[in-house]
Amino acid sequence: MSKAKTSISFGRIQQLAIPAIIAGIAEPVLSSTDAAIVGNLAEFGTESLAAVGIVGTFLSALIWVLGQTRSAISAIVSQNLGAGNISELKNFPAQAIFFNILLSVFIIVPTFFAAERIFEFLNADGLVLDLSLDYYYIRVWGFPLTLFTFAVFGIFRGLQNTFWPMIIATIGAVLNIGLDFLLVYGLDGYVEAMGVEGAAWASLIAQMVMAILALIFILKKTAISLRLRFPMHPEIMRLLFMSLNLFLRSVALNTALVLATREATALGKEYIAAHTIAFNLWLFAAFFVDGYGAAGNILSGKLLGEKNYPALVKLAKRVNLYNLGVTAILIIVGFIFYEPLGLLFNKDETVLALFYGIFILVLASLPLNSIAFTFDSLFKGLGEMGFLRNVLLASTFLGFVPVLYASIYFGWGLTGIWIAFLVWVAFRGLALWIKFRRKYYKLARTEKPPLK
Repeated sequence: MSKAKTSISFGRIQQLAIPAIIAGIAEPVLSSTDAAIVGNLAEFGTESLAAVGIVGTFLSALIWVLGQTRSAISAIVSQNLGAGNISELKNFPAQAIFFNILLSVFIIVPTFFAAERIFEFLNADGLVLDLSLDYYYIRVWGFPLTLFTFAVFGIFRGLQNTFWPMIIATIGAVLNIGLDFLLVYGLDGYVEAMGVEGAAWASLIAQMVMAILALIFILKKTAISLRLRFPMHPEIMRLLFMSLNLFLRSVALNTALVLATREATALGKEYIAAHTIAFNLWLFAAFFVDGYGAAGNILSGKLLGEKNYPALVKLAKRVNLYNLGVTAILIIVGFIFYEPLGLLFNKDETVLALFYGIFILVLASLPLNSIAFTFDSLFKGLGEMGFLRNVLLASTFLGFVPVLYASIYFGWGLTGIWIAFLVWVAFRGLALWIKFRRKYYKLARTEKPPLK
């Protein structure tokens, strides 16, 4: 008897996307909350904001590079689910999680001992450098916890479930906000104000709680065992190849982010503070948009397993449309509340003037982000990691980097950095759209969908 085809109805997409949006925006809340709280310190607020921005960019780079295994795990699980082979993945989840944790250890050790040189490379010096190191040496220990949580999220996504990741991420975000206020500012007679170090402890504790909840939910809410057994599952090799391609892709992606931070820092502490505000809002919007992308990622892998290409094309159109609608709302909100958004992070007039000067470019990037991130998520679900790698390499080194250094030459300041971002996301979105049309539209015309 043939299997029922996967639903891509409005209701089903919302069922997956809305929890993914909530989980997604909870993710950057950890860094954004730290930035907003320390940026409003009465003493050294601008320097603290600059330090959190520098460290946040570096840690985000590491997390995005290695956290891409979440997408690879999700793609493998969802494709096997669609093909009816999910029972054959018995040993895969535990091995995939072990791989993620082992990878994090290999990264933490060298970066921990080279931290001062890394932040000096990012043009941090003086008090900003000292605060960066204070923040980093605490928060870095949350790195393996985050990768463990991401791996569990990948398993849930592959099983077509975004609800439990939403619960975990929301609890983590709320806890982080509460602890930030408590530990950064202190509580008279009870808790000593810790400043930047308090923000780092708040994030680390939140990451610990999220990892514990992820462990509990994967054991209680699924039939998956986390007992490590050998020999290696055959899909582990595909996970390694997918992860390698995503690793190279993320290196290219983070080259752009790190270079932008480095050049903003070189302009002065007020510039990196303004860039930190803009980047955190850009990141918040990006993860918001990525919620529908997550639905596309989850469903595309299952549709590929079913070889249901007509439904895959319809899915791409619908998710793009929904994401552009979300983007329109974000742009309207940004236009209305741009002044309070800046004041949320910092009160320094110079910093705010620089931020307001580039915020229009942040808003202009959002529709481009929507298209690029939607197709990026679809291609991850389809397992097209090699193509994603090539697109990021080309958009970074043929688009972002030349525009960035041309802007430095012409003295365009932060405006030039954000123009480079616009070119970068436009390049990505166009390349992915062309590839999808050429390959999957053709398959949709030649292949018949499975019967109900």
